[in-house]
Amino acid sequence: MASFIIKILLALLSASLLTLSFPGFDLGFLAWIALVPLLLALRDTSIRSTLILSWISGTSFFMGVFSWINSVKGVTLLHYSILGLYLGLYFPLFGLFFHLISRKTRLPLVIMAPPLWVAVEYLRSNAGFGALPMGFLGHTQHQNLPLIQVASSTGAYGISFLIVLANAAIADLIVFWIEKRKQEEPLGLARSPVLRGAVVLAMILIIWILGYASLPSPLSGKPLSMAVVQGNIPQEMKWKREYREQIISKYEALSEEVSKLHPRIIVWPEASTPGFILSDHSLSQRMVSMVRRINAYLLAGSAEYPKFGKKQIRLKSGNTALFFSPEGKILGQYLKIYLIPFGEYVPYEGVIKWPEFIVPKGMNSDLAGTDLVLFGIDGTKFGTLICSESLYPELARRMVNKGAGFLVNISNEAWFGKSALPYQALSIAVFRAVENRVNLVRSTNTGISAFIDPYGRVTGRLTNGGEHLFVEGTLTRTIFLSPPGTFYTSYGDVFAYGCIAFSIGLLIYSISGKVFLQRSSHDPGSY
Repeated sequence: MASFIIKILLALLSASLLTLSFPGFDLGFLAWIALVPLLLALRDTSIRSTLILSWISGTSFFMGVFSWINSVKGVTLLHYSILGLYLGLYFPLFGLFFHLISRKTRLPLVIMAPPLWVAVEYLRSNAGFGALPMGFLGHTQHQNLPLIQVASSTGAYGISFLIVLANAAIADLIVFWIEKRKQEEPLGLARSPVLRGAVVLAMILIIWILGYASLPSPLSGKPLSMAVVQGNIPQEMKWKREYREQIISKYEALSEEVSKLHPRIIVWPEASTPGFILSDHSLSQRMVSMVRRINAYLLAGSAEYPKFGKKQIRLKSGNTALFFSPEGKILGQYLKIYLIPFGEYVPYEGVIKWPEFIVPKGMNSDLAGTDLVLFGIDGTKFGTLICSESLYPELARRMVNKGAGFLVNISNEAWFGKSALPYQALSIAVFRAVENRVNLVRSTNTGISAFIDPYGRVTGRLTNGGEHLFVEGTLTRTIFLSPPGTFYTSYGDVFAYGCIAFSIGLLIYSISGKVFLQRSSHDPGSY
């Protein structure tokens, strides 16, 4: 019993270290040791204990790193707990495969753990309406610019792989020291965990050095002056008609102020217009008049009904980005494609009768977009990621493959107060830039609005009085447009697919009981 309590404490220690690694605390160096306690706790345990320990660790971690959900009005302790318990299940999934393979093989952790972890991260980010591509281990390294350049080939999964690799090497070393003897290795692998650790360290250093060498300074390319506007409109005011004049006047004033710097394009946040521009003639005319005064292209977040469609579809509005020419003409409309489940739409609406504490009565689903619309300026196309769409690497990749030379993320994070969410969103946006070698510009209602270059450097953050969040203001930067695209842009998550295939192969080998992989009965030091 005492031994199991110690293992629980180790699992909780891993959860705590992982939470501290993410933005909010942003102690990214802790990620390189955070999984060691959990890996040690899972050593020589029954499958039941493995699942329990993993779930405790996973649930604690996700409830820690996503504690910002409690800032959203209407979210209760029950909602928070369900989120943590659901996401926490991905840790036992890792633990289950880990147990099945380690019980029947003598493979070291550095071979088993990294591909298994990546496989589970990929599953979590592609699990239908339950997908949440946040909280990847790789995201903890958003400030480690040389290291994250590998994401241009592997996506964020490659950095997660390296972090788990380092944790596994350390855990292997600790076990080796505890057992005070070397382990025999199958398939000609290194006989000593010390040698394996040295190889892992050398691999990470080489990747870091290559990444450092790839960082150009200064950037070159076609210049484009851009400005972002941060209105800092309280969430409770945004859609109340009595505040309409106050809201539009603030955005007009900020835009006219920044237009004196002559940006080619000005970007407003998600849902920044206090009404439906396409169907409200007075609001439309006011927008046209304002755009003509500032004499710049304008990308503005709005909510709109579709221009065409069946009558029942027109009853729904969608989260929209509208693009205006300097003459005030609407050049295009992009409708958000990836909606937030239980926030912007009800999954399997009309098929599943969700309980009222999950889907309140009267909740309506937004209309989802289907077309990947790009906008054009001075011969360059760009893609718009609305709010949570910046979390999805596949969408950004598709936009660049279609011809986007840079990306714009418009968002409204007022829902989450002064929490870790805006910092986590910014850190993930860094990876969208690196993965595709494109500039990414963020314009948010309450912060953090920023400019990110193609190598993940945050070249500007909107501040006011030293604060990033819940302040108003503008920020202007010149971005340099160079040909976008990387291996990742062309081939996507092939690295993750390789990890999944390798993990399945390990599982098949362990179940089939191949002789050359079997654990010897007198080898208590093996996993």
